[in-house]
Amino acid sequence: MDKIGFIKKDMYNLEDATSRRAYGFYGDVVVFDTTFNTNRYDLTFAPMLGVNNHGQTIVLACAFLSKETESFVWMFEEFKKAMPGGEPKTIITDQDAAMAIAISIAFPTTFHRLCIWHITSKFSVKLPPDAYKEYWREFQKAIWDTDNKDEFDAKWNTVVTKAGLTDHPWLSSMFDLRESWVPAYARQFFAAGMSSSQRAEGSHGFFKQYISRRNSLMDFIIRFERALSHQREKELVADHVDAFEVAQCLLPMPMNKQMATLYTRTMFQKFEQELIQSTACFLELKTEDACKVVFNRWKKTAKSGLVSDANGNEIKDCADPGLLIKRSTMSRLASDVVEDALMSEEGCELLSETLKSLQVKLKLLKDGPSNNEVGGSSSQTQYMKDPKRVRCKGRSKGVTGAKKKVMKRGIRHCRECGHIRHDRRQCPALNTL
Repeated sequence: MDKIGFIKKDMYNLEDATSRRAYGFYGDVVVFDTTFNTNRYDLTFAPMLGVNNHGQTIVLACAFLSKETESFVWMFEEFKKAMPGGEPKTIITDQDAAMAIAISIAFPTTFHRLCIWHITSKFSVKLPPDAYKEYWREFQKAIWDTDNKDEFDAKWNTVVTKAGLTDHPWLSSMFDLRESWVPAYARQFFAAGMSSSQRAEGSHGFFKQYISRRNSLMDFIIRFERALSHQREKELVADHVDAFEVAQCLLPMPMNKQMATLYTRTMFQKFEQELIQSTACFLELKTEDACKVVFNRWKKTAKSGLVSDANGNEIKDCADPGLLIKRSTMSRLASDVVEDALMSEEGCELLSETLKSLQVKLKLLKDGPSNNEVGGSSSQTQYMKDPKRVRCKGRSKGVTGAKKKVMKRGIRHCRECGHIRHDRRQCPALNTL
């Protein structure tokens, strides 16, 4: 695999050719989140995610960060060096001051969109209980049911005044940041159908199936690659379906039939749903130039273009280019075998037993070496050392002084009166009863 690893100041970054090509096609919108720890060193796992032409979450790159505040700029700069095509058009994050500063430095032309889910979920905490209960639905309408900036401002100011919260500091700060999270303000910036970083949070649940806090760095690398393989397998399945099937149209319109042949199945279904609702177009951008860009990234042929690095060299996919052909051949063979087996009960039993046995063997083949063997023979262990463990925020400093000395000597206290030099059976308090 065309692997590139960055090691600097206890920060580790991993990405490969497949991810770099994916960024060339789908790097217009990136989701960045740092709320997931997956290793024994308490380093922060920071994935950079995108969405492909099937609407699936894809991993573009990831890094381990030892100090978030000092590491964000480094990570974003390394990301730019590795990825073709320059800065993303939009990056979606949660509301983090250090992250916002780093994005303004490393991605000065990128629109920084704040996760709307993180902001709206704080209303129940930040607002007085009575005000939240009475006016939350009006806040929701102002946020989601407005078509332009002026309409949002008017509705927001009305509900804030009615609730008596005109001087509320948190609401005032959110209003000042409205261009970064309110749909009416962010509508002109393409976001691939995303308004929050929940894709990142969803991916955390996915990766937890493969990795845990007990992992060493090499454990993580091997298991992470296994998780990526599983994720990319789903993308190949979707590619295969689109290559041999055309989505059924609900509306018998010439334009609809044409879109069914161009869009991936998932994106066509969204397009048709919007069309049924009499929306002019399901895409978020409305300028002619923007529609061309969005149209291409949702097409079945979105990955057919050439992607080059900064030196003009083609970035070739590290995946087997004949994998789709193999999948198609095996699918046809499997279908023929099933049809033959259905001719008799004996055939069904034979096929069922054979498939179960084959499934066990394939699982063993897929899982590879046992946990004890992980990282033992990899060439990457030649140069990749384990990082120092990072002290977590809010971690206790441990016991010191007299208390530590007592614990070291193992002095016990009576569970009845709390004094030392005797236990509960010899406690004077009990003997006096």
